[in-house]
Amino acid sequence: MNATDRTPADLLGSALAADPGRPLVTFYDDATGERVELSVATFANWVAKTANLLQDELAAEPGDRVALLLPAHWQTAVWLLACASVGVIADVSGDPAAADVVVSGPDALQTARACSGARIALALRPLGGRFPQPPEGFADYAVEVPGQGDRFAPYVPVAPEAPALIVAGREFTGAEVVQRARAEATELGLTGPASRILSGLSYDTWEGLRAGLYGPLATGGSVVLCRNLDRIGDDALDKRVESERVTVIAR
Repeated sequence: MNATDRTPADLLGSALAADPGRPLVTFYDDATGERVELSVATFANWVAKTANLLQDELAAEPGDRVALLLPAHWQTAVWLLACASVGVIADVSGDPAAADVVVSGPDALQTARACSGARIALALRPLGGRFPQPPEGFADYAVEVPGQGDRFAPYVPVAPEAPALIVAGREFTGAEVVQRARAEATELGLTGPASRILSGLSYDTWEGLRAGLYGPLATGGSVVLCRNLDRIGDDALDKRVESERVTVIAR
């Protein structure tokens, strides 16, 4: 990866320039049987559309706080990188009452209503499907995002030293996210572009974010992100590791 990358958005830009067609995030939900694979290019397109939604439709500005009430999911990964692209603070499992925008999955809608700003709901259905009936007081992400632009440029350059992420009560700048992801990659077993990590960890800790997104992104690797991994047995896990060519497991 490019040694000059200083924000998570920079890492994604370098990955796109290096090999847009390679897999970046492969997602499984073992409660529903869903599997979806996103190449770098497809993932980056989702990030661009979501960043445009944030910046243009929701009027989010650098320094604003976006509470992400979402599980480990490919769409959560998209939102994390969209926040980094705009320069807003992604507050994972944060207090919606203290946020300018809240982004909620279907299980946290009641909690999310504490946000007095914009509210976005994600159905988390296969293939990014929409809610059968949009939750009252929320915009449906799956309805709003398709019409957004495929390219994104921030109105204000994102400062690497500005706050970018809050997880488990700790705040990180964009530069710190990149630095820690790189520094801890070897500890995770991520050694370069051939590395493919399977993560069953939640996104509400740094360790889960490191394994499930930032580490692979910082090293040119990829992630097999598994939700509800406890629903399958060891034999099924072994088959997945083999079929997905996994090199390291975090669970």
